[in-house]
Amino acid sequence: MKKYLIAFFILPLFLIISCLDPPEQKDIVRFKLFETTNMWTFLQLDTATGRIWQIQYVVEGDNRGGITLNSQDLTNGEQKIPGRFTLYSTQNMWTFILLDQINGNTWQVQWSQEEEKRGIVGSIFKFQ
Repeated sequence: MKKYLIAFFILPLFLIISCLDPPEQKDIVRFKLFETTNMWTFLQLDTATGRIWQIQYVVEGDNRGGITLNSQDLTNGEQKIPGRFTLYSTQNMWTFILLDQINGNTWQVQWSQEEEKRGIVGSIFKFQ
């Protein structure tokens, strides 16, 4: 009887936990990780300056580390406020849109395993 009672209480608990969303990152932090559709790759964003790194991890081997996608401070000398920049994924797994949430400027961000195909592609929209 005890086995049935334990199963009756523990099974629903596991089901509830498995349905929970991963913890949401706060917008006020300086650095934030963004998932890509590649299970081994994340984008790390400095939310105060707009700098971005492609972060890769592996279970075996040593093909892990970070690659700079954008090393330029995009604030143009304005105040560096954590949460100023954020990334939005697109339908293209290699492309994200970087948004300056203060002035509305946007940039196209490309990540890739190939060096010549990654980086930030200029400003695609600037508010005047």
